[in-house]
Amino acid sequence: MAPEALEQTTRALSPGSSESPPSSLLADLLSNTLVLRQTLPYLPISALLNLTSTSKQLRDLLYSDPDVFRHVDLTHVKAAQFGEVAGVDRGGEVWRNVQLDEYLTEDDFYSGPLRGIFTNLQKKHILQNVQTLVLDGLSVTAELVHDILVDPQFAVRILSLRETKHLNHRKLMQSLRYACRPSRPEGTPRLKGIYLFSKRDEPLALPASSASSQKALPAAANVGVNWNHKSAHALKEAIDGDEGPNGGGDDWYHKRGRIIGKPVGPGWAETMLDCRGSILFDAVLCTGPRHRNSPAFGTAPITGDMATHPWSVATYSVGGCASCGTAPEGFTTYGESPAEELPLLTPLARDSSNIRAATRPTAGSSKKAATSTERKHQFVPRCEDCIRERYCFACDQWWCEACYQVPGKDEGLLSVGVQVVTLDDETNGLAAHEAAALLEQPKVKGPRKIKKDCWECENNCMDCIANTQRHCKRCGGGYCLIHHEGSSSTLCDWCSTRNRHVR
Repeated sequence: MAPEALEQTTRALSPGSSESPPSSLLADLLSNTLVLRQTLPYLPISALLNLTSTSKQLRDLLYSDPDVFRHVDLTHVKAAQFGEVAGVDRGGEVWRNVQLDEYLTEDDFYSGPLRGIFTNLQKKHILQNVQTLVLDGLSVTAELVHDILVDPQFAVRILSLRETKHLNHRKLMQSLRYACRPSRPEGTPRLKGIYLFSKRDEPLALPASSASSQKALPAAANVGVNWNHKSAHALKEAIDGDEGPNGGGDDWYHKRGRIIGKPVGPGWAETMLDCRGSILFDAVLCTGPRHRNSPAFGTAPITGDMATHPWSVATYSVGGCASCGTAPEGFTTYGESPAEELPLLTPLARDSSNIRAATRPTAGSSKKAATSTERKHQFVPRCEDCIRERYCFACDQWWCEACYQVPGKDEGLLSVGVQVVTLDDETNGLAAHEAAALLEQPKVKGPRKIKKDCWECENNCMDCIANTQRHCKRCGGGYCLIHHEGSSSTLCDWCSTRNRHVR
């Protein structure tokens, strides 16, 4: 290296000077508010507490800014994991060993690790600054959530309880209804959003080759490797969002099909209705015309019972009808629909704890946002009963009640345009406009749109069935090209295998 270049890349120290320690340089960097608030939410709370113990300058800097501990994720904290009895004691005087305390309650046993962490955070005057609390996959009880709702030492605005353990949903619903009661004190509850029904965010997994080579790198190099993998992961997500099979983007707005994978327990629809205007969830109520909360209730033709349940939680997100392009109840549109009808979106926002940021959809796919529905961020929330025999699981298309009447027990009456309405219907709760809607039910036109030819394919439309179902030219039996391995376009799997043996 040339002497001139060496002088530019090295720094000569005078006998009386000393180089600044790394903690001082880091404190100077984090003194920039923009760097501080964009960097620290991505660090676990254990790393933040370790930084505060390195120097007095860093401790004063981190404790003086309330936004440092605004976003707290306890998902991967070892002290928050519920383990064996010998390793559960984490909270000192608040959490004692179960073998020594015969009066220990179930809540103390399962929520002991988290209560011990909250006690330590309260002693350090950090708990009152936590606005986004992530407890995904941990042992959380309904009593602990009740304390977060009503205890003044908590200031949590967004709480994530996805895939938690030992959570009594019945008690949790009672606590939410109590916190949102009409006679509640003004300004309560401070909690504005709960993530409960969606899947938890998957941790970033490094490739095996990278993980093995990473052990040999120093700590400073590991940070660069992690950020390179995060950047590659973000780039892959962006590419998949533009060119993925489902259009990419946010759930509900840009993805079609089943959004809530696990079954929703009874009572949650009524609880969400009681919490409307106070607490939002990562799910919304179904607005199908068979429910009383729907704008189209009693106006669309319904076969069979009008409403087995007055309310229901939506588990599917669909677009406009495949025939008319709309829905009887209309669309849920971001920016036009009321705020209490918007779902919380995943993943959780780290740079903000505002409920508006949690419900704001991203731009989505610019290449595939050709329709006005995708440009306006619209969707139609429906429960499984409201799309039964109307939805194709292969192409994600569906047909509304006005365009397609599901053949059922009243199919013979509908085929001739006749509906029997007795005089006792009004006494049984059938309103006049509901009876008029029944009289105007359309005829079943053309062949059946939705059919189930393969048990593994679920219900498919006739176009998708024509692409996947075949009849064997040898035995005449029907088979599926997708789920019958070894079959061909002309022979089923059995005949195709038998033909090979004969040869």
